[in-house]
Amino acid sequence: MFEKIERVPGDAILGLIDAFKKDTNPQKVDLGVGVYKDDQGNTPVMRAVKEAEALLLKNETTKTYIGSHGAPAYGEVILPMVLGEGSPVLESKRASATQSPGGTGALRLAGDFIAHQLPGKDIWVSDPTWPNHLGIFPAAGLTLHKYPYVDAENRLDFDGMLAALKQIPEGDVVLLHACCHNPTGFDLSRDQWHQVLEVVRERHLLPLIDFAYQGFGEGLEEDAYGVRLMAENLDEVIITSSCSKNFGIYCERTGCLIMVAKNQEQMENVRSQIAIVARENYSNPPAHGGSIVSEILHSAELAASWREELTEMRDRINTLRRDFVEALKPFGLDQKYACVAEQRGMFSYTGLTAEQVDRLRDEFGIYMVRSGRANVAGFSHENLPYLAKAIAAVN
Repeated sequence: MFEKIERVPGDAILGLIDAFKKDTNPQKVDLGVGVYKDDQGNTPVMRAVKEAEALLLKNETTKTYIGSHGAPAYGEVILPMVLGEGSPVLESKRASATQSPGGTGALRLAGDFIAHQLPGKDIWVSDPTWPNHLGIFPAAGLTLHKYPYVDAENRLDFDGMLAALKQIPEGDVVLLHACCHNPTGFDLSRDQWHQVLEVVRERHLLPLIDFAYQGFGEGLEEDAYGVRLMAENLDEVIITSSCSKNFGIYCERTGCLIMVAKNQEQMENVRSQIAIVARENYSNPPAHGGSIVSEILHSAELAASWREELTEMRDRINTLRRDFVEALKPFGLDQKYACVAEQRGMFSYTGLTAEQVDRLRDEFGIYMVRSGRANVAGFSHENLPYLAKAIAAVN
């Protein structure tokens, strides 16, 4: 029965990993894979995570199932982290948390829920967006459309975005990036969030907010501005949260689907349906990552240590952005790439063409996605001079 199954191309980013490993250039630089790296190119385990795991190893008493919605202790800490301590949404019991296998799992839960419970509703995503969005939602049975986000000059096209949102059919779903837009790094200002809110409200759209990078842009509270604005001013919002980046627990697959409804009764109705969707997908989420997060955020000492290290990571990335532009100044390219310092999060739409990216790989051993998206966490003060010289050579 497998005779007619065709081979398909592998994932482009995973292909970059293999090519990078085989490259013998001693100055090679990996700007492709979407994980945080320190100055030595490593993805370290955060201090608070190591301490939390030690406590779990000492005190854990069971490996039993944790239920389709996950561990209650996990939801207890994720909801206020995302929606805010003292959130009116939480006080009115309008929000429900479902632990998921990573932010990706939360997105698939959302897609399946929309497909089954809101039939006929299409989903709209930014152009460009995280490539996996383009696979997850059609796989769930949704029809996917795009709205403009970046213009030909590699700038945030907010006017184009807003105009497109105003044309979306009433009741459709619009996916918004909460912060640290992947892949571009261009984020909405607070004023722009308010303008989007008004359009969403006028068109009766359902916002699905992908919140994968809380704490990596401006700060834990600052990055949640758009999420909280929507949740507090709309009857219905879907939020997908991830702990992969801000806790550095990529391989533990720890995410959360947060459903916000008009009132508690409707929330409980929706929650019951989400349990079925989760049950039919993977039954129960993995427990370890959620236990780490719960252990940290239930401890004032560990939470303080975690926030301190998260701040260090965020500040390092933002400093590297500025230093990258500064390194290009001797080549007269600082203005051309000034947008890199303005963007936020791990990723940058550099403006490099596919041909320039190919030359950087082939001639200098610098690896990034052909769209020109670079993982800024792959910059280091050691490789910035080499990067700047290489970019100048291909310009």
